Amino acid sequence: MNIHPFTPLVDLLRAELSGYGGLLALFDQQQNQLWSREVKAVADTSQAIQELADETARHRRERETWVSCFADAHFQAADTSLRRLMSFFPEDQRPLLTALIDEINHLLHRVRRRARQNHSILARAIELHRDVIAHLNPAARPRTYAPTGRVGLIAGPAATLQATG
Repeated sequence: MNIHPFTPLVDLLRAELSGYGGLLALFDQQQNQLWSREVKAVADTSQAIQELADETARHRRERETWVSCFADAHFQAADTSLRRLMSFFPEDQRPLLTALIDEINHLLHRVRRRARQNHSILARAIELHRDVIAHLNPAARPRTYAPTGRVGLIAGPAATLQATG
């Protein structure tokens, strides 16, 4: 590893940043599709999200491996964070590295928040769907597995209230 390995690290950070930016755009797209009730589009976007998440995870692992090797080459623990290794980079390279790290962390936070929102919307839609089916055809209650492993029915609100007293 050379003394100033700035370019490979920047390329790795940019690839990771691009992945998180793409994920955020896909989660935004998916949320719009959820509100528009575009079921097929939501499923297609979910597949694209999974593929990009896998690719982004690969970029992250590559960057973590690079940082680990860099730390080792500078007699630091392999799990030392890139921020802690900043002093080993020339001073003129630190602002860009810091900006990339900050932006990755910011985007990662936004991606996680949007993923939780979409998950909540989907969970609520499924719950409403089950309620409508139960109302239209009470005999068609969805089946679930009991703690014993046997197939059972989801308890209706009345059964739940009776069980709780």
